[in-house]
Amino acid sequence: MPTVLTIWIFAQCYIFIHDNVSEHVNRGVMHLMVNTNDHYPRISQEELEAYAISQKPELKADSVALEQSITDEEVIKGARIEKAEKYWIDGPGQITGFLVVFVGICFLGAFLASVVGRTLWHFVENAFMNIPLIKKVYPYIKQVTDFMLTKKKLAFSKVVAIQYPRKGVWSLGMVTGAGLKKIVGQMEKEFLTVFVPTSPTPFTGYVIMTPKEETIEIDMSIEEALRFTISGGVITPSEHEAFQALANKEDDDDV
Repeated sequence: MPTVLTIWIFAQCYIFIHDNVSEHVNRGVMHLMVNTNDHYPRISQEELEAYAISQKPELKADSVALEQSITDEEVIKGARIEKAEKYWIDGPGQITGFLVVFVGICFLGAFLASVVGRTLWHFVENAFMNIPLIKKVYPYIKQVTDFMLTKKKLAFSKVVAIQYPRKGVWSLGMVTGAGLKKIVGQMEKEFLTVFVPTSPTPFTGYVIMTPKEETIEIDMSIEEALRFTISGGVITPSEHEAFQALANKEDDDDV
C-alpha cells in the first residue's frame, strides 16, 4: 500500500506540473525552434494541402486556389507549428518541459543557496515588506513555510501524558519547553509547555501549559508517539508498559 500511494503521489505531481507548467515550456521551445529554423519541421506538400483545407474547407473543390494557398508564408508556418505540436505537445517531446522545469528548480535552489542568491533573496523579501498589503500577510506566511520546509528538528524533548481536554481523559503530548516565566512565578510551581497533536495530522494540535506534577513521563520515543497519533491509536509501541503508568496513577489518585 505505501508503494502504491507513493507512486500515485508522484504521478499526480507529474500531471500537475505537466498541465500547469511544462506544457507552456514545451510551447515556448516549439515556437523558438520553428521561428529560428525555417526548415523545422519539414513539411510535405500533402501536409500543406491538408492544413490549408482544414483552415478553408472550400479550397478542397478549387485546386488552383489550393495551389496558391500552400505557397503562402502564413499557411506554411501554420502547418509547421501544427506538425511541431504533435511532437512537442502531444507526442514524446512533451517530457522535455518536465525535465526543463526539474533542472531549472535544481539550478534555482543551488543559486539561492549561494551567497549571491541569498543576498538577492533578502533584497526581494525587503521589497515585499515595503508593499502595503503584502507586508501585513507575508511574515506569517513565511513563518508557516519555514516551519514546514526547513530541515530544523522540532524541539520535542520527551513524551508525557496529561489529562486533557478534561480530567479523567488522558492525551499524549510532547514537551517543548518550560512554562512562561510570568505564570511560573505567579503560581510558584514548575510548569511544562506541552504540544498535544491531533489525529491524523500531528503537525496541528494544541499548545498548553500544565504543572509538571500533573504530567506522567511516558517511556516512548517521539517517533512512536507520532506514529501512535497518526494511526489513531492503531499502531502502538512495542513496549506496552508505556501506558501502565496511567493506570497506576489513576489508582493512586483514587486512594
